[in-house]
Amino acid sequence: MEERKKTDFCIECRKNTEYFLRKKDITKIIKGKTYLFSITVAVCSECGEEMSLPGLIDKNIQEMDEQYRAAESIVTEDDIKKLMKVYKIGKAPLSLALGFGEVTISRYLSGQIPSKEYSDVMRKALSSPAYMKRCLIQNKDKIADAAYKKAMEAVLQLEGLFCVSQKMLRVISYIFESLEEVTPLMLQKLLYFVQGLHLALYDRAIFTEDCEAWVHGPVFADVYDLFRDFKYNPIEDARFAMFDGNAESLTDDEKKVVDLVVRTFGLYGGKVLERITHNEKPWKEARKGYSDTIPSHEIISKTSIQEYYKEVNERYKIDSEDGLIEYIRHMRQAIV
Repeated sequence: MEERKKTDFCIECRKNTEYFLRKKDITKIIKGKTYLFSITVAVCSECGEEMSLPGLIDKNIQEMDEQYRAAESIVTEDDIKKLMKVYKIGKAPLSLALGFGEVTISRYLSGQIPSKEYSDVMRKALSSPAYMKRCLIQNKDKIADAAYKKAMEAVLQLEGLFCVSQKMLRVISYIFESLEEVTPLMLQKLLYFVQGLHLALYDRAIFTEDCEAWVHGPVFADVYDLFRDFKYNPIEDARFAMFDGNAESLTDDEKKVVDLVVRTFGLYGGKVLERITHNEKPWKEARKGYSDTIPSHEIISKTSIQEYYKEVNERYKIDSEDGLIEYIRHMRQAIV
């Protein structure tokens, strides 16, 4: 089907003409400081002059708003909505909890740009449950009791996340963003494979945490505690919203490894992944002396994981999806 060409009225040509969109740099002075913004403009294909299109001014305002916030590290409306979501708190009680006026958050969600001071308060609350907890306690008398209790409960749940390393949290969040459904069993195995590939390809662990040789395969115990209530169901955990969009905190090498694991091992359910790990040397060695149903908390050493996956890499070239797919195919055949 032929694509319709974009046309609109050009005041220079005095008729409808075709146009194209391009970026244009402009400077604006805001509070005595000069900023360079890149905005979208429409250009007439016939005369080369800029054209005024419906909605383009609004788009330019949005573009400059986003670029200004980024330049000054000002929180976005999405950040504020995330703050409300993770702490299960409404606009007015959030404003009061943070020490603002009651309608301040409402104004920010309507497009008003926060001051740097207020932005820093919100950013700190979003990154630190301990800080939010102090704010809630300090301003408890200003907030309705029901709102206070609900937010404090969310704070306490969030504090539980920090029993594992920041790197582990970032990788878990990245996995959640990349896959539609992840059960606790599946997550454990994906984290184990991420550790294995990273050790093999880059000679260093991505996580400081050790995993243990449990009956159902390798398990990071603290991660198990975080999600044990989901049992065999897909994890739907609003707490991880605070890490949404933070993949940039992972290095390129780390993202490459997680992407490789998600696009290969991530195609299978937890039980299939469990059977693969049961046929791998690190788990089998750590479980020596235990019968199939006897629990154990033996550490699967990072050295044994690294040695095993280096051997796998030599045979299958697991720095590529094709290599990993071939390895998985071989392992699945071996356990049928």
